[in-house]
Amino acid sequence: MSEAGPAEGQPAPDFSMPASGGRTVNLAGLKGQPFLLYFYPKADTPGCTKQACGIQEALPQLGKLGLTVIGVSPDKISPIEKFAQKFGLEFPLASDEDHKVAEAYGTWVEKSMYGKKYMGMERSSFLVDAEGKVAKIWRKVKPEAHAAEVLKAAAAL
Repeated sequence: MSEAGPAEGQPAPDFSMPASGGRTVNLAGLKGQPFLLYFYPKADTPGCTKQACGIQEALPQLGKLGLTVIGVSPDKISPIEKFAQKFGLEFPLASDEDHKVAEAYGTWVEKSMYGKKYMGMERSSFLVDAEGKVAKIWRKVKPEAHAAEVLKAAAAL
């Protein structure tokens, strides 16, 4: 069974979401610049914190490459704001409460824990080039190594 969502080389699906710091993030606003859209399951959980902090540390280098980073979770904006403030995350963290964006990117998937199946966010990232095409996709991301992988791929854009 193949995952829905864009393939590498295809245009990034459109999106518009409320984000931390009173911001709104949308595809139109990123026209002409590369960006990373990364999907994570839940704000302020160990893996998501590791991943977000790793990206925050890499932000100066990613910024030098002209890369904008946006984190996306199904959380409401209030816990997202708390998460961003608690860890000093400067990049926008977006709320995809109705998981419409996650569905468009194929990251809203069936998961299972202790034998119970449920729908949830797959930890995945999409590197989009300045032309709005998906340059690189990471599925089932390992939080610890992710920032380094993104830096390497972004430098190659």
